[in-house]
Amino acid sequence: MPGFMKNPQIPAILVLEDGRTFRGRAYGAVGETFGEAVFSTGMTGYQETLTDPSYHRQVVVMTAPHVGNTGVNDEDPESKRIWVSGYVVRDPARVPSSWRSRRSLDEELAAQGVVGISGIDTRALTRHLRERGAMRVGIFSGQEIADEAALLAKVRAVPEMKGADLSGEVATTERYVVPAIGTKRFTVAAVDLGIKGMTPHRMAERGIEVHVLPATATVEDVYAVNPDGVFFSNGPGDPATADHPVSVMRAVLERSTPLFGICFGNQILGRALGFGTYKLKYGHRGINQPVQDRTTGKVEVTAHNHGFAVDAPLDRPSDTPYGRVEVSHVCLNDNVVEGLRLLDRPAFSVQYHPEAAAGPHDAAYLFDRFVSLMEGQRA
Repeated sequence: MPGFMKNPQIPAILVLEDGRTFRGRAYGAVGETFGEAVFSTGMTGYQETLTDPSYHRQVVVMTAPHVGNTGVNDEDPESKRIWVSGYVVRDPARVPSSWRSRRSLDEELAAQGVVGISGIDTRALTRHLRERGAMRVGIFSGQEIADEAALLAKVRAVPEMKGADLSGEVATTERYVVPAIGTKRFTVAAVDLGIKGMTPHRMAERGIEVHVLPATATVEDVYAVNPDGVFFSNGPGDPATADHPVSVMRAVLERSTPLFGICFGNQILGRALGFGTYKLKYGHRGINQPVQDRTTGKVEVTAHNHGFAVDAPLDRPSDTPYGRVEVSHVCLNDNVVEGLRLLDRPAFSVQYHPEAAAGPHDAAYLFDRFVSLMEGQRA
């Protein structure tokens, strides 16, 4: 079991499923942990990354060399706990420097039982993951360190991310309401598949009362709140396993209720429309990903966290049971589908995070676009 790190020189080892290893020092809790090794290119916002439920069962490698400079505060978490299963940094800050800091990052990791490793070449590890793809990994420190062959066998026994059904493990179990800020204009039913705290806040800022529902919510649960619009959140796991949210979304499309989805919600919309999904080689993670809004031609710098994508044609609108749909956004790095827009019903989605926590605010207009859909439907 993980324990508190009492000696920063405790040895640690990271073992990838293909056999490559990196040796460093324990960071955070001491013990062992497993997950899918992924890398994040953000230079800041590590607290929001750690508490994003979409990172459930993933070991996050930070490509920025210096991590922990601003410590940890009580205002920036995106949920009530850290969700990453492990954390990998090169040069952790010895002393945090921020007037908002309440404790150091390694203290927070240790307090929440998150096993990490520091002092390794994270650039080399990132290049390896770019070439070989995201893969299973284990971090071992203190008494958990053993023969590398035995550690590798442990890593290879861990389930893969493909085929993992995880949204129910991170979503709320009870409905709750985020009230509108100022005058209430609309009511939105938000299906929680791993929602970040800033997302309903961004809607509340626009006069929306948000009813956050469990991932198991039925169509009847959604419409019991008499919504002006329905939202499907981000979340972890393989969208190919999300049959229940897909069926609920299809019912919403049938009723032509204004609909907005982000990240996992984008993949759910893709499946609801009849498209397939697939696993990316190493995914998009960080707060500096360039995306073009093809409806305006504008290029945005955006926040991402996804390892799966929708398989939809980029060169033409597609016919679906719910009318025509087009790819509205595309990643300029690799042409991955980053958004869908129905042309005959009030529904759209994006693959990235317009709530911008942490990250740039280039995509904040998407919440206004959702408001416009609800205004149009009401009119």
